[in-house]
Amino acid sequence: MILMGCMEMAAQQDVQSSKTNKREYDVMLHEALLQRQKGHHDASFDLLCRCRELRPDASEVHYFIGQYYEALGQKEQALASYQRASQLEPENITYLERLAGSYVDSNQYAEAIDVVERMYEANKGRDELLESLYALYWQQKDFEKAVDVLNRMELADGPTERTTLMKCRLYIEMEDSDRAIAEMKSLSDHYPNDPTYRTLYANTLLVTDHEDEAYDVLMQVMSEDATNLRAQQVLRNYYIRQGDEISADSVNHAILLNPKASTEDRVEQMRRIIMESEQTDGDSTVVLSLFQELLNLPEPDPDIAEMKAVYMQLKEMPHDSIAHAFEYVLQLAPDQASSRLRLVQQAWEDQDDDRIISLCQAARQYNPEEMAFYYYQGMAYYRQEDTDHALEAFKNGISVITEDSNPEIVSDFYAVMGDLLHQKGLQAEAYAAYDSCLVWKEDNIGCLNNYAYYLSLTGDRLAEAEQMSYKTVKAEPNNATYLDTYAWILFMQQRYAEAKVYIDQALQNDSLPGAVIHEHAGDIYALSGDIDGAMAYWEQALSEDPDNKLLRKKTKRKKYFKK
Repeated sequence: MILMGCMEMAAQQDVQSSKTNKREYDVMLHEALLQRQKGHHDASFDLLCRCRELRPDASEVHYFIGQYYEALGQKEQALASYQRASQLEPENITYLERLAGSYVDSNQYAEAIDVVERMYEANKGRDELLESLYALYWQQKDFEKAVDVLNRMELADGPTERTTLMKCRLYIEMEDSDRAIAEMKSLSDHYPNDPTYRTLYANTLLVTDHEDEAYDVLMQVMSEDATNLRAQQVLRNYYIRQGDEISADSVNHAILLNPKASTEDRVEQMRRIIMESEQTDGDSTVVLSLFQELLNLPEPDPDIAEMKAVYMQLKEMPHDSIAHAFEYVLQLAPDQASSRLRLVQQAWEDQDDDRIISLCQAARQYNPEEMAFYYYQGMAYYRQEDTDHALEAFKNGISVITEDSNPEIVSDFYAVMGDLLHQKGLQAEAYAAYDSCLVWKEDNIGCLNNYAYYLSLTGDRLAEAEQMSYKTVKAEPNNATYLDTYAWILFMQQRYAEAKVYIDQALQNDSLPGAVIHEHAGDIYALSGDIDGAMAYWEQALSEDPDNKLLRKKTKRKKYFKK
């Protein structure tokens, strides 16, 4: 009796303990999901891990933890969590979908296929699962199984143009010409009055080496409509396979001048012609002649004109000829930003600042949202030392910045603005511009160097300046300008021995150091206790900058003076 009572008591305690754990688990899971909803993901993850300890058999916990592992890019842990969730609740479609996706992310396609097949067996009304299976079998190059998936699609919805074309492609991959041809013939016969399907049938015959039969079908199509663009394209391929270049060229002309051809058709055809010409070292004059025929049409297309100009660049034709070609594009379409930008880049290479300014001014009328034109215009004014107009151009460019803007360009905008503002004595505004530059690109080396150097000149924020300058030296350890800046900041911090190491490196890496570096070297040597070395550098600096009164004072008295 006593033993029986003890057993009953123990059982009651187990039940009570289980209830306690269940309550604790429910509270903790609720809190984990609440923290997740608030965006407190670290806290949510920790709580979920505690839930897993309390109830290792809770499928939902493994699922939620798997999502966190997936977000962290920890694919193996995510997969293991989804596997466990699905083992615990094998009929849960949500878990299975995540598991299949995790297998795909891990390139375990065979395992993904098994999961998707299970899901499809559970619900054959989900057509999207068949699409997934087709893609997976294609990835595995299991073409027979992919065909089987298409057959299942056709059982549900009947044969369609899409499934027939997909089957044909699979049969071609399998080198099963007979079945590929049969599929396309079936589609062609089903739509006897639609030349599109007969043309596709002809193309299938052609790629499966049934060239004579393909030619007969094409001739039949073209006897009904000589301007059938798709038939012309297949016919061109037929002549190329036959090695009949004259006939292929003739069809090229027919395709390009076909009144039914869109700009996209003509551009694509010209791409093919150019590619084939490049592969066979063809005559560029032939290609240019085709371009000119298109541009002689009553309404020449600016995209074709631009394509011609780009091709001329590819063939490295005379600079002026290329410029004229791009200018012609702008005559047809003044808002064609890509052509105008190429002209600007040409002028930049030629250092023709007046032309850059003119081109960019026009661009601001036609393409006011394009930042590159403000940048080039500002830089052209900058090279002309017209700081007011340069600053205006950069400020206007910044006004069109969006969150999708190129960080490199935006960063350079602010960097140059900072330099210009500093030149104008607007120190606070310059520092603000540099700060904006580094927000967009924290490793803009040129900005870091200038920012650090200007801070050092005033003795402001030297510790911050030293950190910025050190980044430039790490990035380009042989850059004399950056080494000089770093040495000077160390000097301003009274770290003379370190400054001497870096100024020596700056001198070694600059074939023509100039007065500034020589004067810095003299100052650093003087306060390092080497007055003879300092005198040599000061005298060199004075020979390069004879009007420098402070240098003259240093050399005369053989002593460092701050001012």
